[in-house]
Amino acid sequence: MKVFARLLALLVLFLAAVPAHAAAPAPAALPSPAPGRLSVYFLDVGQGDAALIVSPTGKTVLIDGGPPEAGTRLAARLRELVKGPLDLVILTHPHLDHLGGLRAAVKAVGARRFMDPGFDHSSEAYRDLLEFVGREVGQVMSPEPNPHAPQTLLTVGLGEGVALTVLWPRVPQEAFLANTRSDANANSIVTKLTYGKTAFLFTGDSEPPTEEVLVRKPVDLTATVLKVAHHGGKHSSTAAFLERVKPQAAVISCGAGNDYGHPSPEVLGRLGDVRARTFRTDQDGEVMAVSDGATVTLRSTKGGAGAASLSGTQQVGGPVALGPLEPTPLGRSGRSTQKEPAPAAPTSASEDTGVRYVSLKGSKVFHRESCKTLKRSKNERTVYTRRADALRERRPAEDCHP
Repeated sequence: MKVFARLLALLVLFLAAVPAHAAAPAPAALPSPAPGRLSVYFLDVGQGDAALIVSPTGKTVLIDGGPPEAGTRLAARLRELVKGPLDLVILTHPHLDHLGGLRAAVKAVGARRFMDPGFDHSSEAYRDLLEFVGREVGQVMSPEPNPHAPQTLLTVGLGEGVALTVLWPRVPQEAFLANTRSDANANSIVTKLTYGKTAFLFTGDSEPPTEEVLVRKPVDLTATVLKVAHHGGKHSSTAAFLERVKPQAAVISCGAGNDYGHPSPEVLGRLGDVRARTFRTDQDGEVMAVSDGATVTLRSTKGGAGAASLSGTQQVGGPVALGPLEPTPLGRSGRSTQKEPAPAAPTSASEDTGVRYVSLKGSKVFHRESCKTLKRSKNERTVYTRRADALRERRPAEDCHP
């Protein structure tokens, strides 16, 4: 009886020491960007996409902004990770789960450049975003190839040998994909980020037709880390595409218990077939990848440090894979380091040709009337027949250099 009593007393003490409903510890935030390294954050925005690139020199690129309900959380995280305006914001395609948080992101930290595919879409949220961007961001651009070297790929230099190359779309050199399951998805901006022998491939919500186009191209698609298309939906990440990419790790951005069943068992199976280590934001939380140019180390908020360390296999080079820098490398201010020719003074002869300059309502810049930024916005506009008049009230836009 004495032994039983002692055991019972010990059990009571043990139970008293453990709370009846002990809450699981909150996941620790991942660290700030590693100095001198390339850091990529696959941010946890629920059922959507958002990734932040921080180069070794501190250049920053945000790819997508998640759904509207993630805006507050995204803005708070960017304030922790970004010390100044984003050098570039990329919207891969005009769907709400990718654009919904971008307004909050830009308001939180600012942005110097904005890029989207230029694919016409009737979404009111997309139109509203373009009008906001036209007022708040200095340069709005589409991923058009260099017209003087149309076979090269549009590449943005981020310093220290880090380059972000747009693989798709390539309008006007190649037409947008049409009559697909989802043309907006199929024309997502697909980019490849390279640093030394490591690479990251960002695919938006690209579809099988997008992957077919890329596989047919003489372009190096291999990547150390793949951002899986369309949240792991079964219509993307085809076997032929994954065989060309050969990812060592794959990151799937999706929401816990989402209504779409993402990620699909089919895609998880195909990733397993190529032996890619898979991270999921619905299970692993935010995922951080750090590259020193030779290896990539990944960790997550719920998986701790050292979750995976990968050697780089991607070889950079070749005139087709990486074309000349266009736009030119971002300088310390985030603007082009190449000196732009001074605009010619307006003359009566040039004004007689009927050239007009246009500014969107609330914008601080003006454009040429033919500028593609204006074609994608239905906002109220102010028209100037003389450049000198426009200069008195606004500055020239950096996308069309009026």
